[in-house]
Amino acid sequence: MMNNKLRTPAVEHLFEAILCLENTEECFDFFEDLCTVNEVLSLSQRFEVASMLRSHDTYLKIAEKTGASTATISRVNRSLNYGNDGYDMVFARMKKDEEK
Repeated sequence: MMNNKLRTPAVEHLFEAILCLENTEECFDFFEDLCTVNEVLSLSQRFEVASMLRSHDTYLKIAEKTGASTATISRVNRSLNYGNDGYDMVFARMKKDEEK
């Protein structure tokens, strides 16, 4: 279940905007306007960490490849194990798209 502090009209409006994006180029344009470079890089780093954790890579290998701290890796690992299964949902959909 999503954190109630996150479930606000403003966040819902943001998510609706993201769902309007049609391709990667539009994502680059939107997120470059919305976020700082470091914010986007941090999000992408967490996503890469999650992918590597799902592949059973070690914290050391993940830290070396992504530059993520062990605290970040641990936080992502907690989300994978005890979160809302958002990562799993996205990874499954991405895999299905690759198989097409």
